[in-house]
Amino acid sequence: MPPSHEREGELDERARAFYVRTLGLITDAGVPFVVGGAYALSYYTGIVRHTKDFDVFVRREHYGAVSEVLVGAGIATELTFPHWLGKASCEHGSIDVIFSSGNGLAQVDDAWFEHAAVGSVLGADLRICPPEEMIWSKAFITERERYDGADIMHLLLARAERLDWWRLIARFDTHWRVLLTYLNLFGFVYPSERARIPEWVMSELIERLRRELRAPPPSRRVCHGTLLSREQYLTDVGPWGFEDARLTVAASMTVDEVAHWTRAIDAFGSE
Repeated sequence: MPPSHEREGELDERARAFYVRTLGLITDAGVPFVVGGAYALSYYTGIVRHTKDFDVFVRREHYGAVSEVLVGAGIATELTFPHWLGKASCEHGSIDVIFSSGNGLAQVDDAWFEHAAVGSVLGADLRICPPEEMIWSKAFITERERYDGADIMHLLLARAERLDWWRLIARFDTHWRVLLTYLNLFGFVYPSERARIPEWVMSELIERLRRELRAPPPSRRVCHGTLLSREQYLTDVGPWGFEDARLTVAASMTVDEVAHWTRAIDAFGSE
């Protein structure tokens, strides 16, 4: 594992106490969760950074139980975005309780738990989000103000030889072009390390690209850009008349969920 690099100062002790208390309440309630975000990135890569919140991932059907136990303990909670995220907060920090991704694609399912690692987080042994799910969900975060590509590069650098590549490819499913883009970028970022991506993985995805190039393009005018950014392709699905990929079967968002997610751009920025 690469050495740790301390960034953005030390974790505020009051935030730490809030995180420890809240995680303890969820654990005692018997609700399964995995730790994601900066703490999972630190576990896999050694890069340490203290962000404004702490990410835990749960199944959608368990969100109500989490909310109930936290409210019962006097912790402020809200279902901020009903299609993917709620928050538990105090004045010193917040915990994001996540059950999907903002674009509706990366829904938490059993595999998040079956393939989780176990590591020490804030003094407790907790499940850590699998690196495959981290790469999958981070690959679609390409906003103007937030781009998780560097996190993916560092995950690949730290874990390439130990990834379940077939499972990762399956996660991207029909969006395999996105995965190929990041794997190609890895060879640019780390020329000396490019062989760490198995040759068969690159060959598999490049062959898919070849087959696609030989086939006629689809007649349906869908913009998949909205899966990458909730803001930067609004013109495409508005006056330019493209169909919003978030409203297709793959993402399964509703018109109201897309509208709510869009209205929050000015208030929250990108999550």
